[in-house]
Amino acid sequence: MKLWDKGYATDKKIDLFTVGNDRELDLQLAKYDVLGNIAQSRMLNSIGTITDEELKGLVAELNNILKTVEDGTFTIEDSFEDVHSKVEWLLTEKLGDAGKKIHTARSRNDQVLLDVHLYSKDAILELKDWAKKLFDLLIELAEKYKNHLLPGYTHLQVAMPSSFGMWFSAYAESLIDDVYFLDAAYKVADQNPLGSAAGYGSSFPIDREMTTKELGFENLKVNSVAAQMGRGKLEKSISFAIASLSATLAKMSMDICLYMSQNFGFVTFPDELTTGSSIMPHKKNPDVFELIRGKCNKLQALPYELTLITNNLPSGYHRDLQLVKEGLVPSVSTLKSCLDMMVFSLENIIITENIVEDDKYKYIFSVEEVNALVQAGTPFRDAYKIVGAKIQKGEFKPDLNVNHTHIGSVGNLRLDLIKEKMEANF
Repeated sequence: MKLWDKGYATDKKIDLFTVGNDRELDLQLAKYDVLGNIAQSRMLNSIGTITDEELKGLVAELNNILKTVEDGTFTIEDSFEDVHSKVEWLLTEKLGDAGKKIHTARSRNDQVLLDVHLYSKDAILELKDWAKKLFDLLIELAEKYKNHLLPGYTHLQVAMPSSFGMWFSAYAESLIDDVYFLDAAYKVADQNPLGSAAGYGSSFPIDREMTTKELGFENLKVNSVAAQMGRGKLEKSISFAIASLSATLAKMSMDICLYMSQNFGFVTFPDELTTGSSIMPHKKNPDVFELIRGKCNKLQALPYELTLITNNLPSGYHRDLQLVKEGLVPSVSTLKSCLDMMVFSLENIIITENIVEDDKYKYIFSVEEVNALVQAGTPFRDAYKIVGAKIQKGEFKPDLNVNHTHIGSVGNLRLDLIKEKMEANF
């Protein structure tokens, strides 16, 4: 069944090409299609297009369909083009003419738009919850290990003292920026497109404010052409948030892969969280983090993929827009799985203590000696040269008996302020 069926059959080859993997992806949107149909039914009843009795039957049957979606038994067979045609067919089979009326003043275009808007709102909130879960864990680890020194690197050269507290909380604070992107995308998603039809509205006296309230949208996408132009723009907005969050996960994964190597040896994980080599019995590989890194690097290409699909399309609907769903829905699932694995793994991280006692890290304290000379009255440039000369002659030796946890930002780590910044977004 096709919503645009005019009494003739299209070639099977055309069907296969044009439908693509819509049926599979639409299973993720089925819940939202049903909710949209309930709101549409109530609105049509309010303007007299559907009787009270018809509304009662439609809502009851739509709730039955919703149960099958929630328990995983809802299917979209090959005889149906998409979720919209399957739901309408089920309603018509059960209720007759009432099922045929539900598409009044609506197009498949605004049905898809509505489903994607509702799906996107839930997806964004889920990603925010995962980001907060990871944030809370990172802050907990930062508090636990804030006084455990960690060599800082620039240019992959030993640089200055840092700490595990700084490292964990740096990624925690980076997640706040990612949440800003998610919030911006949510604002775009939180606009009701239903009633825009094929992009040019309807001559029926529909009540778009009513469906906006029914569906829990903050705003209405007022101009019907603008609503249609939102297809692709919404997905691209979310893709930037996905890319931002992915970048944070990919960078931390790279750090962990580096820190797990024998050349660094800063962190490790229980054996059961790592993998081995088929030939080298000593190997303990960070495959989880390599996969998170790879998947998240791939996700960062999503904004460019969507840009290339939608670039230079004129206003109005074009079938190219079907392809943006193929990028968005799997990307949300992939990112959630990466966040899940990051949280699961970091809950079991094992840090190495007394790292900086290794002689190769002695120069990370050179700046401290410069600062001590400056505080004693030596001009900075002179102090810099004095310590530099010691290093050149091999005479620089830091006092490792001194408690260095007061150094710079290591000793001024304000986890309370970082937590306040995140809490402001929830």
